[in-house]
Amino acid sequence: MRRWWSLYLAWIALCAVLFLALSGFEDPSRPKGRILSIDAGNRALVYATERGLRNYRVVHVARDDDRWIVLLDRVPHTRLKEAIVIELRVDNGRLMRIRRPQG
Repeated sequence: MRRWWSLYLAWIALCAVLFLALSGFEDPSRPKGRILSIDAGNRALVYATERGLRNYRVVHVARDDDRWIVLLDRVPHTRLKEAIVIELRVDNGRLMRIRRPQG
């Protein structure tokens, strides 16, 4: 039983050392110079509101190479009949274009 406790404490010590050693490294899921998907959705709502498109909510956000593609639908939801797509730059979140969904 005592051997397992020492193994358990050694594991905790190893995890603590690795945590401290890796704390300065960049998170690969969040590269620097790129806005996050939540921020992209919020910015898309701001751009839609600025252009008079009121009562919209974010339905989906996807990344495609150098742009965020944000799908918005009117509230109450219209089964995407009145949906719009807002494309934003990945690096700074600037508006690229607003369009209707294809298909």
